[in-house]
Amino acid sequence: MSQTKKAPAPKAGQGNKFSNMTDTNLLLFITIVVFFVMYIGAILIQGKGFLKPQTFFNILNGNAALIIVSCGMSIVMITGGIDISVGGVTALVSMCCAVYLDFHNGNIFMSVLIALAIGLAFGVVQGFLVAYLDIQPFIVTLAGMFFARGMTTIVNTDPFNVQNEAFVALKDTRIIIPGLGSVNKLGKYVDAYIEIGVVAALIVVVVLFCMLRWSKLGRGFYAVGGNPQSALMLGINVRRTKFISHVLCGLLAGIGGFVYFMHVGSGSPSHAQGMEMNAIASSIIGGTLLTGGVGNLIGTFFGVLSLNTIQNIVSSAGLNDAWWTGITIAGMLCLFLVVQSVVMARKKLAIKAKS
Repeated sequence: MSQTKKAPAPKAGQGNKFSNMTDTNLLLFITIVVFFVMYIGAILIQGKGFLKPQTFFNILNGNAALIIVSCGMSIVMITGGIDISVGGVTALVSMCCAVYLDFHNGNIFMSVLIALAIGLAFGVVQGFLVAYLDIQPFIVTLAGMFFARGMTTIVNTDPFNVQNEAFVALKDTRIIIPGLGSVNKLGKYVDAYIEIGVVAALIVVVVLFCMLRWSKLGRGFYAVGGNPQSALMLGINVRRTKFISHVLCGLLAGIGGFVYFMHVGSGSPSHAQGMEMNAIASSIIGGTLLTGGVGNLIGTFFGVLSLNTIQNIVSSAGLNDAWWTGITIAGMLCLFLVVQSVVMARKKLAIKAKS
């Protein structure tokens, strides 16, 4: 009967039940704090350029596609996988849509369907190979990356700007943000604006955040990434969950590819070079663990913003050489990997203390 004094143990055990979300929230908080510290520091050190709201909106405009692709990457990483084909898929989508619109007198609706079909095809094939044939995701998606890059060159070898009038009108569409404009050097008031792709990116972030947090499938992603054996014992179809994560990642790469295409307005085999690495870096900076089970798409969103902000700071400081950007990004990654290690070590110590 004396053992009944252990009744408070469930409260302590409650931390185990929600331990992943607790870690996720902690890493999310750190990511947001680091972003605001960097941005405020840029305002104080670099001058008035960062004070203009349009500077922040330009970060969103230039990285809407990366936000979408990084969300897909985060989902795969939460399940314990990886997908390095997303940059190649983005380039292939951009080239196929450009060729279709300009050389085949295509329309925007069909070009969107082409983008979705390409992304979905890559997601289904790679997801099947990873989930049902147990091939390492790095190897599968590495092959997918090479295939996508090769197909991009086969579709068309020369870069070109799209002249399709309907597409150009869509590309040049701006959504005005009232009251946040600024006066330029000529004394003229210029409205602040965002591109259509930013709206698409924000919708993707919100929808997927809700899915991960409140749906059965979202909980399944975390469970599979945290411990596949335990997830299987809980009745979760691990293979199907991994398959769906890759399908979602491929589909988001297709959507991101079209958003990227709307931003650049051209097709080129060199498009989206290194996007897969930026997506992985953004996910890590946003608090997604490479080992799986922990991640938050709001953190991924701020990870993209942080990555681009540090690039802008380096550029504004006059360090335009490519290696300076690489060094600063490497430093950020190391910082956040150390933070993640500390968080996971704290979790292990807490579990040992309870046992």
